[in-house]
Amino acid sequence: MLALLLASLLPLLAGCASLLPTSRSEIVSTWGSYEEAVQALGTLRAYQATRADVHAIGLDPRSNPAITVLHFADMLQRFSTAPLLERERLDAGMRDCLLAGRQCTGYAVSVRKIERDRIGSFWLDSLNFRRETATRGWSVEALLVFVDDRLVYGLVGGQPTINQYDVVRNPLGPLQGWGDQVINVIR
Repeated sequence: MLALLLASLLPLLAGCASLLPTSRSEIVSTWGSYEEAVQALGTLRAYQATRADVHAIGLDPRSNPAITVLHFADMLQRFSTAPLLERERLDAGMRDCLLAGRQCTGYAVSVRKIERDRIGSFWLDSLNFRRETATRGWSVEALLVFVDDRLVYGLVGGQPTINQYDVVRNPLGPLQGWGDQVINVIR
């Protein structure tokens, strides 16, 4: 009788993995991949592109939350070791920015698309014995430097592939944090 009951519940329990939580973290952009982002940013050429050209490819800080506007003091921090180098060894855009003073501004672009899926056993996860999380995605970081409205320097980097697997084991399951609960009750 018990075997029959367990056999009838098994199909119900097998589909429980779909009940595990998922999450998605994204800074909205039109780019669907790291490669698309790098390709779009690669179309911007120093001393040829203008601020309007940058805005035309969707990098307008008034409408794109992935962009932080940088003022000259921010640029000084980012190029803090530049004055230590010989002038002729500096990139021309860095040098022109430092010489331009307050006319030098920039955009820090930070885009990421990350998905997290909890995988494994629904029961072990929900009872806090074992939580497995698979994380996938990509991120891109770019620095665009302007003197007045002319792009003088651009730098692109990031993580083309994010693929991470995390396991948290709690041998006591739901009782794992009992010590913290006791302390809270005593207070």
